[in-house]
Amino acid sequence: MNKIIKGLLLALMLTISLVGCSSVGDKKEDKENKELVIGMELAYPPFETTDEKGNPSGMSVDLAKDLGEYLGRTVRIENMAYAGLIPSLQSKKIDVILSSMTISEERLEVIDFSDAYSNAYLTLLINKDSPVNEVKDLNLKGRKVAIKKGTIAQVYAEKFLPEAEVLLFDKETACVLEVVQGKADAFIYDQMTIFKNWQQYPNETRANLTPFEEEPQEWAMGVRKEDKELKEQINDFIKEYKENGGFEKLSDKYLSDIKEEFKSRDIPFFF
Repeated sequence: MNKIIKGLLLALMLTISLVGCSSVGDKKEDKENKELVIGMELAYPPFETTDEKGNPSGMSVDLAKDLGEYLGRTVRIENMAYAGLIPSLQSKKIDVILSSMTISEERLEVIDFSDAYSNAYLTLLINKDSPVNEVKDLNLKGRKVAIKKGTIAQVYAEKFLPEAEVLLFDKETACVLEVVQGKADAFIYDQMTIFKNWQQYPNETRANLTPFEEEPQEWAMGVRKEDKELKEQINDFIKEYKENGGFEKLSDKYLSDIKEEFKSRDIPFFF
């Protein structure tokens, strides 16, 4: 009888052990396959935009998918207003910001960033009838500068253009229209955006494509400060992606015409 009881106890212990091991394995697998939620504002083609069916599309979307493949995690893109990206990251509605976001001291106070994957430069879209030629010309009483809310251009304008009237808008298109209609002297944004909008409105605008800051604005992926492991994984991905020519392939796919134009004008490119 004692042998039977001992046998049953041994079988029960083995079952518990196997269930425990299975549970640990399942948890590990769940962690590896956990959905990666990436926030971006799909209003900045060709980096972040939508296709004809309304699906996320663009350079940053491809980059996000490649990151997910590298991490072995499925990716879900959450489209939201640019100004809402950091609050959404802090409240854990998203896991990563990948939306052409610039590293800044102000942002580093509340979130962390990966290594930079791109450089961008601030330039000017100017109304054709405005006396403004350079950014310093904006720092006068009566000058009006259109700024997209929540961008690094807002930080620059508030810091270096105290005399100008800063007009804040949620959308890039609204900023451009202010300049086109003569309601603002200029719009500050990256050189690609300025170049494209100047091409679209050649009779109403001028462009000063010479960067007015010595150091470029660095784009990186935003993560929560406590997500150190994820940050390290993203940094490893960026390093390997660069080494394997991933950014060159993306720029050839989405920015080939801009790339050649910038090269001919001796304007620094993103990658």
